[in-house]
Formats: sequence, C-alpha cells, structure tokens
Amino acid sequence: MVTVFAPAKINLTLEVLGRRADGYHEVRTVLQAIDLGDILSFEPAEGIDLQCSSPGLDSAHNLVVKAVALLQKVTGCHSGVSIRLAKLIPSASGLGGGSSDAAATFSGLNELWGLGVSPQELARLAPQLNSDAAFFIYGGTALARGRGERVTRMPPFPDGWVVLLRPPLPEMQQKTEQLYARLNTGHFTRGQFSRRLAQQLRRGLEIETSLFFNVFEMVAFDAFPGLGEYWQCFLAAGASSVHLAGSGPTLFTLVGDRAQGEEIHRRLRLQGLEAYLAHTLKAPI
Repeated sequence: MVTVFAPAKINLTLEVLGRRADGYHEVRTVLQAIDLGDILSFEPAEGIDLQCSSPGLDSAHNLVVKAVALLQKVTGCHSGVSIRLAKLIPSASGLGGGSSDAAATFSGLNELWGLGVSPQELARLAPQLNSDAAFFIYGGTALARGRGERVTRMPPFPDGWVVLLRPPLPEMQQKTEQLYARLNTGHFTRGQFSRRLAQQLRRGLEIETSLFFNVFEMVAFDAFPGLGEYWQCFLAAGASSVHLAGSGPTLFTLVGDRAQGEEIHRRLRLQGLEAYLAHTLKAPI
C-alpha cells in the first residue's frame, strides 16, 4: 500500500490581469500549502475503484479518477488500483482539495506502479486536469502564472499558524466560474501584489499580511450572501486580519503562535462554526 497526504492551500495573493483569447483569465498568485489535508491510500487491484469518506465524491467525475486515466494514457501502464480517499479538506471551499487529490494520485501511482516519472514531468501533465494541480506536485510556497499552471517555486514562507473558518453557506454550483464572471476590468491588476510578496520571500524578509491580496474579495460579499457576517465573527474571535481563501467562501487568518491560533479556533467552535487550525508547510521535494 502507498499512502499520500494531499495538503490544502491558501492564496496569499490572487490577482487577475485580464481575460485571455482562449477564454481563461491570466492570473498571478502566491500559493501556500498548509497541513490540513486529505489522505489517499493506493493498493493494486483489478480495474479502478475509488471509495471516498464523503458521499457523492466517489464518482467518475472526481479528479482522482481522471488523474488515474490520464497517467495510464501517457505512460501506457494499465495496471489497476484501489483508492481510499479520506476527505478532511472541506469541499468547494477555495482550499484546492480536488486539485491536491489529483496531484497526490499522480504521486501515489507513480510510486505504486514504479513508473519513474519525474516531478517536473508530472507538473507538466497536471494542467490537463486542473489549473491548480501543478502547484500541488511541489507544494510549499510558489508563484503561479498563466491560468495558474506555470509554477515557480519560492523560498519557504516563514513558519506560521493559520486559522480557517468555513462559513455554513449554501454550496454554489460552478462557483469559480461564477466568481470570475462577476469581475470586470476595474478589478484587474498588473501583478504588482504578487510581485511584491515574491520579492519579500526571496529576500527572506518578514511577511506582513498587508501584502496579501485576493481579487475575489471585491465580489465575494455579493456572491455569498451572509459572508460579511462571518467575516465579522472572525474578527470578533480575535483575528487581526481576515482573508478569503481562493474563490471562497472559506476565510483565514495568520497568527503569531499556536496558542493564539488555538484560542481563536476555540472561540469559533464555541459558536458552532466549522473551523480548523493548521500550520504552513515547506515543500517536501
């Protein structure tokens, strides 16, 4: 059996520079992996079998199944596999769970089947599944460009604790597409926020949360009615600043130490809210 941890991510910056000729948006984003994650186990089997702890996520539409099929196609290996997926990352949360699971499937099958495919080759293959999947091949801290598939590894983000709040809002169908559709040219930037944060990381300087930026914060409060109420709850629980994770609706704050994170987490949980305490991760490779 091969077991792989699939971490969630937060976007420290997320900028849209404009709409491309192919219909996608040109983005600049600094991503950071955290130790909240799913766990995938792989065993040899006849055919492809996926069992997931979350009902409804074990279908042929899951990116895990698509990752298996793609890896079989490009390598010519048609061995079977039985996959057990323990979901700990909340679904449709802006934390990249599906993309991370797909990347973990590449890594797990690469080991299980003895394919010997390099991380660089897997990262080049990953965008055929999802724009974020290439980042999760490497993990840690990275700057992504293009649709998000052109990944440049960065010096590690300083060790830090992250508190996350998943507001109990109705799940939005085709959420990311709907958020992008709400953007207009007035929301576009030139990549300056991501560039500035990348420079700070390269210089090994202390990172201030004032450097964070997420374009979707300009439209998320209309897209997710009630989000503002939970933003205020987070601040009232002790967060010094609150940020949107990816396309939302999850919110996060960075804290100075574990004790502070545990206290904010405790206050949110006492209100019956879905909250998580996580730590930033360095790249494993």
